[in-house]
Amino acid sequence: MNIYVGNLAYGVTQEELRDAFGAYGEIASVNLITDKFTGDSKGFGFVEMPNNAEADAAIKGLNETPLKGRNLKVNQAKPRGERPSRGPRW
Repeated sequence: MNIYVGNLAYGVTQEELRDAFGAYGEIASVNLITDKFTGDSKGFGFVEMPNNAEADAAIKGLNETPLKGRNLKVNQAKPRGERPSRGPRW
């Protein structure tokens, strides 16, 4: 299951997310979203957990819990779907 993790403190690392979610089960991947120009965190990321029961437990256990001073927003990630057009590229 792909899990969305929002409201992250900008100093949170992938390793810290891996540790937090690892307490609930196996982690397939951790992906912090960063600005492509500065490399700074955008304050959200995704954690992939192969076992749905473990992923559900992680969502219930970590949602609204503090990490580095900010309460996490944790839920099942929604598929990306179609992105709106950004207009013509001249």
